Amino acid sequence: MSTVFINSRKSPNVLKKQGTDQWVKLNVGGTYFLTTKTTLSRDPNSFLSRLIQEDCDLISDKDETGAYLIDRDPKYFAPVLNYLRHGKLVLDGVSEEGVLEEAEFYNVTQMIALLKECILHRDQRPHADKKRVYRVLQCREQELTQMISTLSDGWRFEQLISMQYTNYGPFENNEFLCVVSKECGTTAGRELELNDRAKVLQQKGSRM
Repeated sequence: MSTVFINSRKSPNVLKKQGTDQWVKLNVGGTYFLTTKTTLSRDPNSFLSRLIQEDCDLISDKDETGAYLIDRDPKYFAPVLNYLRHGKLVLDGVSEEGVLEEAEFYNVTQMIALLKECILHRDQRPHADKKRVYRVLQCREQELTQMISTLSDGWRFEQLISMQYTNYGPFENNEFLCVVSKECGTTAGRELELNDRAKVLQQKGSRM
């Protein structure tokens, strides 16, 4: 909470207004964040600092509550806001690449450098600490382009396998299995394992 320095020549209403004006509400991807102008101004060249300036040159709408509307992922925004609050990088299991993308969008320069250094250090660790996990995604032909182009958070495309349903309907409605993979640390117990079905599908796909 902001500190108010009391001046006996100012009325209580003026003091109250000064404290209230320090708070800013952000609506990031449907999630609300409440913070202060001081926090958002930590990096004066950042998007967030420019957003709250009276002579702001950015175009940003507000919702019915008065919160600034920002069309970004709130999961990756939280580490950015916390970094501006205390200057420490706390990821809590969130992908470094995902947070880096947000830091670059908001132009938080020191955080960008810190994340790049963190990713470089992670990638230089022995490969014994890493493993590759897989997912098998089912989609229709018309959904393929969008699904592959929106892969994020470290996932990459590996293989496409046609389901070849002869009684499914027109060709444009054929379904496919898309195999994607991600490199993870072996100690991350929450990471997905390559299940038996995915192994079988990969073996079949390699013979097609």
